[in-house]
Amino acid sequence: MVSDDTIRTLLFVPADRPDRFGKAAASGADAVILDLEDAVARDRKDIARAALHADFTDLPVLVRINGTGTPWHADDLAALRDLAVAAVVLPKAETPGAVDAICRTLEGRVPVLALIESGLGLAQARAIAALPGVCRLVFGSIDYCADLGCEHRRDVLLPARSELVLASRLAGIAAPIDGVTARLDDLSQTRDDASHARALGMTGKLCIHPRQVPEVRRAFAPSSAELDWARRVIVSGDGAVSVDGAMVDEPVRMRAQSILAQAAERPAEGGSD
Repeated sequence: MVSDDTIRTLLFVPADRPDRFGKAAASGADAVILDLEDAVARDRKDIARAALHADFTDLPVLVRINGTGTPWHADDLAALRDLAVAAVVLPKAETPGAVDAICRTLEGRVPVLALIESGLGLAQARAIAALPGVCRLVFGSIDYCADLGCEHRRDVLLPARSELVLASRLAGIAAPIDGVTARLDDLSQTRDDASHARALGMTGKLCIHPRQVPEVRRAFAPSSAELDWARRVIVSGDGAVSVDGAMVDEPVRMRAQSILAQAAERPAEGGSD
């Protein structure tokens, strides 16, 4: 289910390249996103829409449609009526009214991942996250920086990422998914970016190349040091005690339980120490 935070690696594949669908599914990603938007040229939108299908894998298959107000938006929504997809990724999610209208068009059959890519979208993130049809927020950091005219740096984007985490928590939905790492020639950048997102409370990341998937999976997996610490905390007993020279009480034990639960969700990923 894309509505829970066990879906951590989501790999884009151009929807006009059905020859790549199976390869994307075999990459180790938790879900595949068939992209009708940025990855497809304007003159190939119809070709991409006609190529949509979800029967190439048992993994969740999502579709990123073109945004509200574009010439292709209505046809994209119409194409989803007879397609068994796990969710729709909605770009340029900016106002609750527009997002809710799309959720209503989908008639509750398909949940929506709202892609926050602008200052207006971020300002409305709490209201968007609270809509019944929205199951998760996604951060489109590159478009967000273009909208605000700011640099794509972690310190600059810290308030935005933190706001999406808070908005998701207040709405009672799964924690948000971080945006892509554009650099492909240095996979350590992908892993570092994913580790940073995890530290802020995000629980997944978009990928644009299969090589990025293992790095993101490792980054979101608890490290051996975290697991050792969590086990020591759990066996420390009740009340306030000291573990490794630090006070441990019930909120700390809850954190330890969460770390152990993450490790139990999937095979060991070799998280960084």
